[in-house]
Amino acid sequence: MINLYAPSSKSISHRALMVAGLAEGESLISNLLESEDIARTRACLEKLGVVFEKAEDGFKVKGLAGKIVGRDSQSPLVLDVGESGTTCRLLTAIVAAGQGSFQIQGQGRMHERPIDALEMALKNQGVSFAYLENKGCPPFVLATKGLKRGIIEISMEQSSQFLSGLLLAATMAEDRTIITVGGQKVVSWPYVGLTIKVMQDFGLKPEIEVYENNTWQSKTLEEIKQIIPGRIRFIITPGEFKARSYNVEGDYSNASYLLAAGALKDGPVLVHNLNPDSLQGDKEILDILKKMGARVVWHKGQGDSENSAAAGSVLVEKQCSRPLHGIEIDMGSCPDLVPTVAVLMALADGPSRITNVAHLRIKESDRLEAVSNELSKMGCKTKLLEDGLEIFPQKIPRGQKISFKTYNDHRLAMSLSLFELAGIDVELDNPACVAKSFPGFWQEWTKVVNG
Repeated sequence: MINLYAPSSKSISHRALMVAGLAEGESLISNLLESEDIARTRACLEKLGVVFEKAEDGFKVKGLAGKIVGRDSQSPLVLDVGESGTTCRLLTAIVAAGQGSFQIQGQGRMHERPIDALEMALKNQGVSFAYLENKGCPPFVLATKGLKRGIIEISMEQSSQFLSGLLLAATMAEDRTIITVGGQKVVSWPYVGLTIKVMQDFGLKPEIEVYENNTWQSKTLEEIKQIIPGRIRFIITPGEFKARSYNVEGDYSNASYLLAAGALKDGPVLVHNLNPDSLQGDKEILDILKKMGARVVWHKGQGDSENSAAAGSVLVEKQCSRPLHGIEIDMGSCPDLVPTVAVLMALADGPSRITNVAHLRIKESDRLEAVSNELSKMGCKTKLLEDGLEIFPQKIPRGQKISFKTYNDHRLAMSLSLFELAGIDVELDNPACVAKSFPGFWQEWTKVVNG
């Protein structure tokens, strides 16, 4: 049995840092993921005045008590988000609740990733955006005098991060804010659930109401499984987050590569540091592996700790000698899993179909096209759909060396590595890009390959 360790959750690390940064007092964030994206969030918060101090098991965070101050229009406060979409979208909404001018800029693909849905939502609040390169995308200068009371409508067709950012920002508004969801569809709802859970943990609880039976009815976070545009709203009363000690749980997104390895190897893989009760949408990887034919069981064993953020381990292994089989699946709630699952589908017996992931075209790469391109290099046939991908496995070219392009996309690099377990000599053009979310990936992967 191979023992592996999931890194701390990137999504929760972002949110915990931002909420602690807005809180009154000093928080201790333990088990924080230390990756390039998280470093960007920390650096931007420091520019805003948040104070960080390295502690033995994490970071002490001295918050701003909800006071965000930029500079004048002639010399806006520059916040460089790098290639972190989460940092960009959440932080843009947060600074819109402050005072002054802020310049949000990034690097590479970030300057092609749209922010215009958030601009539209903030227009009636008097927040202005001046785009410096491509309209609707960073870099831009945001000028604000804070958020007022009223109703804000946001579309979640491109990203759930816009809503997450507004929920955080509304805690600093002048008065009660109602946030409604517009558009035709919603993607990645579980990430909004993570935002609300972190907000609750730090002492502020948005009210959630769903329109049912011709009336608005109050719901708990646990009762919301999906969002229907026009039939859900969030009511936020301004207040200050309270400092606290906070443990970050393990990351199902980054654990997916390790869990998938168990479905391909001759011998079980045990992945530690996973919370069985997590709200992470990418926990869906466990059900996907089961549907494709792998054995998946929760296991209390080596490496778990009563004091950890998530004392749980998952065992994954092949079902005897039977290959994985193809499936058809809607992955709108877990889009980050698509590269992992696509590789498994390329190694499965029979065709597969992934749907409801059109928003993957505006990630670190156009992930649908990128996945399709790279699968074709090993002879796999694919068909790009408007909102997904069809995959038709072919004979695996075992023993061949194949050079794959990562598109500087961490999730492509880690998922393509799975082909090693099918007997392919995998060469990646930029293996270092995994530092964006999982700096220790190659150490864990060595255990997989050599185990």
